Amino acid sequence: MALEMAVLAAGLLIAASILFYTLKTGTPPMPTAPKVKAVLLSMTPEDVAGTVFEIGSGWGTLAFSLARRYPDNRVAGLEVSPVPWLVSRLWLRLHPHANLELHWTDAMKTNLSGAGLVVCYLNPGGMEKLAAKLAAELRPGAYVLSNTFALSGWQPLRTSETSDLYASKVYLYRKP
Repeated sequence: MALEMAVLAAGLLIAASILFYTLKTGTPPMPTAPKVKAVLLSMTPEDVAGTVFEIGSGWGTLAFSLARRYPDNRVAGLEVSPVPWLVSRLWLRLHPHANLELHWTDAMKTNLSGAGLVVCYLNPGGMEKLAAKLAAELRPGAYVLSNTFALSGWQPLRTSETSDLYASKVYLYRKP
């Protein structure tokens, strides 16, 4: 009986944490759909000078793909919600990638000036805040790849519509 209560309590704490951070950020931790991930990866630049950041790395599925895509670059997944971050860290322990780091942090408080590529999937409000941060911090020539939501005030180099259920758009930008 004590074990069942402990498992129930742990499950409730996990659910409460996910709900709290979903309400706080306005975005649930959702893995990138396979069709969208394929389009995202096909739109990544061939060469990137600097760190590859995934903002809102969630469960880590895209971060692992980015680490494989850019084996010579540092790849940093940034996630504010502790439960998906812990799951992604556990997965990284089980499947190590020397170039992949997963951080439990608020991307809006992280210095992105060393980025060569920023990949993001945030809600429209988060994207608006991020657009200003990227304009201020990214060096010229850095790329931004956005899943579903456009960056306010930025002109995409390329836009692609995916064949997923929502016909999601993917936007590739480059800071002038």
